[in-house]
Amino acid sequence: MTVVGLGLPSVATISSAPATSAPADGPLIDTFGRIATDLRVSLTDRCNLRCTYCMPAEGLDWLESDRLLRPAELTRLLRIAVTRLGITSVRFTGGEPLVAKHLEDVIAATSSLRPRPEITLTTNGVGLARRAEALKRAGLRRINVSLDTVDPTRFAAITRRDRLSDVLAGLAAAKAAGLDPVKVNAVLDPETGLDDAVALLRFCLEHGYQLRIIEQMPLDAGHAWERGRALSADDILATLQQHFDLTPDTAPRGSAPAELWQVGGGGTVGIIASVSHAFCSACDRTRLTADGQVRNCLFARQETDLRLLMRSGADDAAVEAAWRAAMWAKAAGHGINDPGFVQPDRPMSAIGG
Repeated sequence: MTVVGLGLPSVATISSAPATSAPADGPLIDTFGRIATDLRVSLTDRCNLRCTYCMPAEGLDWLESDRLLRPAELTRLLRIAVTRLGITSVRFTGGEPLVAKHLEDVIAATSSLRPRPEITLTTNGVGLARRAEALKRAGLRRINVSLDTVDPTRFAAITRRDRLSDVLAGLAAAKAAGLDPVKVNAVLDPETGLDDAVALLRFCLEHGYQLRIIEQMPLDAGHAWERGRALSADDILATLQQHFDLTPDTAPRGSAPAELWQVGGGGTVGIIASVSHAFCSACDRTRLTADGQVRNCLFARQETDLRLLMRSGADDAAVEAAWRAAMWAKAAGHGINDPGFVQPDRPMSAIGG
């Protein structure tokens, strides 16, 4: 099947998709020809920070332990994804994945799969300094660390925790452990973010990290996101160009979410314009929540319960078929820019990054 040019995403266009059922084998494909090879796995909805754009200061109602995937169930789903669905890249997320005590065991189990997928991790970096080496030994290949500012006062205000020094130590430990390239993910504060972007890029260039700046998306628990307040990719790029010599990266972007820019003097910076310049037509992701739900899009309004299937005695073929059906129904785009857009009920911490 040929991938169609979807243009600006719109959930309304899904009605034009073929009504046939999902293929029983082959790649994990949707009705628009997009093939999912990148699996995002949330290990927990819990987090040890309280970022203002993600959750309230008091936290959220966390998932009960019996609703979470058991290690054996998660390992089984990872095996199905890699050996039956063609997944080639697995990224572990949260909440905060370092909160999950079985993280190293899950990474080691994933590393033992054949064909071996690329294994990566997105973390806030708190506690990473003492675990980076063990994660590397378990089979972790690369790491992304969330860091929105290098100003201690602003960091404490955004995260509601005074843990900047821990995050910086975690970054250094990840680099020392050989988890290269170490990437820094930044979601900018509407008030101070443009200044933070400049300081973050200088910091990353100095330490050999790769900065990725992500537009703030409507995935907060309080549903308080406002389009007019969030900084756009164009605003961010214009500010960086005032301080750095940037030229577009000429390498094919493929399904990568970041538009890359070469920085004069060495290094790169990426801007992920999830809202203003959506890249849904090239999306290659499928998502698994900590409670075993498949989501075919970050902004999906429906989920497919694989945990219930497994606990009801379903065999691998039945689980595979359900996963394929979930992805076959993927909409053309996330629909953020549609007049009737409705934010998903789950916040980012419960979905996984």
